[in-house]
Amino acid sequence: MAKVKYKFNPESLSYDKVDVGFGRKLLRLLPHFLTSVVLAFILYFVVFAYLFDSPEELRLKREVNQLLSQYELLNNELDNARDVLKDIQYRDDNIYRTIFETEPISADLREAGFGGGNRYSSLQGFQYSDLVIEATQKLDKLLTQMYVQSKSYDEVAELARNKEEFLLSVPAIQPIMVKDLTRIASYFGWRNDPIYRGTKKMHEGIDFTAPIGTDIYATGKGVVEKVKKSRRGYGNQVIVNHGFGFKTRYAHMYKIAVHEGQKVSRGAKIGEVGSTGKSVGPHLHYEVIKNGKAINPINYFYLDLSPEAYDRMIELSSQEGGQSLD
Repeated sequence: MAKVKYKFNPESLSYDKVDVGFGRKLLRLLPHFLTSVVLAFILYFVVFAYLFDSPEELRLKREVNQLLSQYELLNNELDNARDVLKDIQYRDDNIYRTIFETEPISADLREAGFGGGNRYSSLQGFQYSDLVIEATQKLDKLLTQMYVQSKSYDEVAELARNKEEFLLSVPAIQPIMVKDLTRIASYFGWRNDPIYRGTKKMHEGIDFTAPIGTDIYATGKGVVEKVKKSRRGYGNQVIVNHGFGFKTRYAHMYKIAVHEGQKVSRGAKIGEVGSTGKSVGPHLHYEVIKNGKAINPINYFYLDLSPEAYDRMIELSSQEGGQSLD
């Protein structure tokens, strides 16, 4: 209930009721009203700020969601590109490089990373730094592997351009003609030493037995890299460098018909069968060397043998034991 105010009247010595006008009442209520309005606005904005997003915030959130969706798509595309690149790498190592008989690219080289621990420091400190750094790392790795693969294809392309030269150079025939061959006395693998009885050693070639003076032929195009005459070890020997990582050794020769630096073609006579050096009988010790390592020569007679003869030779060469002639 509103209070009634009175004012003392000295003339009548009584209290007269004070009549307050509407304007004065309004003026008295105005501060309270303004205070309430201000408080209401403050309360409204505080509640709105915490519970509701502004139009600008809504726009930014939509952009963030779109960027996250695009990141997922980009991430999936990077994974797909990585899978495609893996397939290309597999075909490169197991098909193309096999055809041209060259070594595959090592896994360490293909998976080479980047140095420096602060490479991605500029991307740190943001809300979605982990996502951005992960995508950047994937992209960097993919680009590196693509670069390595492009260099590998450059090498394969060069090999393809030299394919004709490769086919002429790679060892592909027996060093002694079949009609002149007595037998193959010893194959590639562990064999009993003919001198040190009871001792086995790795025989890194094939021993062809034939009469002394039988012609020996280069098994592929190349350059005579080494000519050596000796009464020990391989005896009189010739090494031919065929290029493309291939070399062949012809040992225990009676006569040598070539000199160092001489170019030879497949089928060219390079000497004659003998029994020089560490040898127990007339024969030719023949080796095929690939990238510095002796490999089984039996895989390089494909121009001389029928499929049946080749299968038989493979069967014989796989047998353990036996004795070499050197």
